[in-house]
Amino acid sequence: MTILKAFRLPSELVNRLTLLAQATHRSEKFYVEEALTYYFQEYADAQIAKDRFNNPRSKIISGKELRKRLSV
Repeated sequence: MTILKAFRLPSELVNRLTLLAQATHRSEKFYVEEALTYYFQEYADAQIAKDRFNNPRSKIISGKELRKRLSV
């Protein structure tokens, strides 16, 4: 199911979106969906990292220790 949403965007962003869609023969809708999907995934990952960092029971290790554990 799809739902119609309307947004006001800065003209520069709209121009970039239009040019990208034309250059790649894809719809603007495609790129908006891709951008939002990517953003939500990255935001969720960042929030998890932030929560772990702020949790006093979380153990923070150094980059050196991480590489050692990963055998890199």
